[in-house]
Amino acid sequence: MSDCIFCKIANKEIPSQMVYEDDLVIAFKDIAPQADIHILVVPRKHLVNLSDMEEGDKELIGHIHYVASKIAREIGIAESGFRIVSNHNTDAGQVVFHLHFHILGGNSLGKFW
Repeated sequence: MSDCIFCKIANKEIPSQMVYEDDLVIAFKDIAPQADIHILVVPRKHLVNLSDMEEGDKELIGHIHYVASKIAREIGIAESGFRIVSNHNTDAGQVVFHLHFHILGGNSLGKFW
């Protein structure tokens, strides 16, 4: 989508602090971090959210989680712990309507519930 900020970042039309990229996903530092470490993992394929997925996208979600785990290990937060979050639509707090996952860590995040 031509007006999607994450598509523009994936296409390198907008600069970012990239930490990982491959043919399926990109990962970059969030510009408004909610934890000491806050990285977004974004599929290159434009999907609005999880409801936009089709059966052929199942492997993509596994790859996203693999990449999140790999990044967490590489930056040193896997042992202490990290959180992966994906907001789904407005009531859940989704602001950018391109599927993405937040890796949060680097400090105690407390209990979620």
